[in-house]
Amino acid sequence: MTKGAGAIPRLFCYHCMAYVQSSALEQVSYDEEDRTLCATFRESGRTYIYRDVPLELYDGLLFSDSLGAYFNAHIRDHFPFREI
Repeated sequence: MTKGAGAIPRLFCYHCMAYVQSSALEQVSYDEEDRTLCATFRESGRTYIYRDVPLELYDGLLFSDSLGAYFNAHIRDHFPFREI
C-alpha cells in the first residue's frame, strides 16, 4: 500500500469484493492489514473506501439483517472515506 493521506490501498477492492444481498450495497470487501472497508453502492454504482474501520464492524455488517441500515448506523459518517 502507498502510505499517506489519500493513498489508495492495494487493489483489494477490485479483486475480491463479495456481492451481497442488499438493496443498498452491491459489493463489499475488507482489508484487515489496512483496516479498510471498500463498498460499492447498488443505485449509484459508486465505490468508496472507508479507513480505520474495525474488523468487528465489517463482520457485523456482513451478518446484519439489513446491510444498508447497519452501514448507515455504524459506518457512514463515522470513518474517513473517499470515492474511488
